[in-house]
Amino acid sequence: MQEFLQSFANLPEVLIGAIFLVENVLLTALVLVAGRNIQRRLSPHAVTLIAATRNEWIICAGTNVLNTLVTYAGYWLWKQGFIIISYEVSWTIATHFLLLFMAMDLLMFLFHYLIHKTFLYQAVHSLHHQAIHPKPMDLFILHPVETVCFGALWLFLLVIFPFDIYAIILYLILNLAFGLTGHLGIEPLPATIRQWPLLKYLGTSTFHHDHHEHVGYNFGFYTNLWDRLFGTYRR
Repeated sequence: MQEFLQSFANLPEVLIGAIFLVENVLLTALVLVAGRNIQRRLSPHAVTLIAATRNEWIICAGTNVLNTLVTYAGYWLWKQGFIIISYEVSWTIATHFLLLFMAMDLLMFLFHYLIHKTFLYQAVHSLHHQAIHPKPMDLFILHPVETVCFGALWLFLLVIFPFDIYAIILYLILNLAFGLTGHLGIEPLPATIRQWPLLKYLGTSTFHHDHHEHVGYNFGFYTNLWDRLFGTYRR
C-alpha cells in the first residue's frame, strides 16, 4: 500500500485531480443505484425517484466537486508531511478505526447541533432539510459551506493523529454505508434486530429519518450515544 501511494504521488497533478473527481462521481453513482435497488426490493410500492428536480442534480454535482477538492486537500497535506499515515497490518487497525469512528461521530454531532441552534440553520442547513422524507440523493444535497466544514473535520483528525491506512479505508466504507442507509427513506432492519445490544446504539435509517421529520432531535450520524448523553435522543 505504501509503495502504491508513493507511485500515485508521482503522477501529474492534473491527472491526480481527475482521478479524485472520477472516484467521487463513482461513489455517488454507487449510492444512488444501491439505494434505488434496496428501495425496490424492500418497498416496491414506495420507491422514490433518484432525483426529483434538475436543481438537485446541480447541487449534487457541486457537492461532488467540493468533495474532490477536500480529497485533493488531504492528498496535498499528506504529500507535504502534515498528514502521517501508518501502514502496519496489526491489531492497531481496530483501535485506530474505533478512534476515528467515534471521534468523527462526536465532531459531526457537535457541528450538526451547532448549525441547528444558530443562524446557520436557515443560512446553510435548511437546504438539506427540504427533504422531510429523505431519499439517497439527499445525502449529497448540502450547502457548500456544510460540505467544506464536514471535510475540514475529517482532515483535522487526520492531521492530529497518524491513523493506519486500513483503518481509514474501513472508516470511509462505513461512512458511505451510514450515509446511504440514513437517507433510504425506509428502514431495512426489523425493529427486533435494531434492539440488539450493540445495534440499538447505532444510527439507523429510522434514527436519521426521524431527525428529518423532527429537526430538534437525533443529531448523531453513526451512533445515537451523543444524543442520549445530551438529551436530544428521540425514540
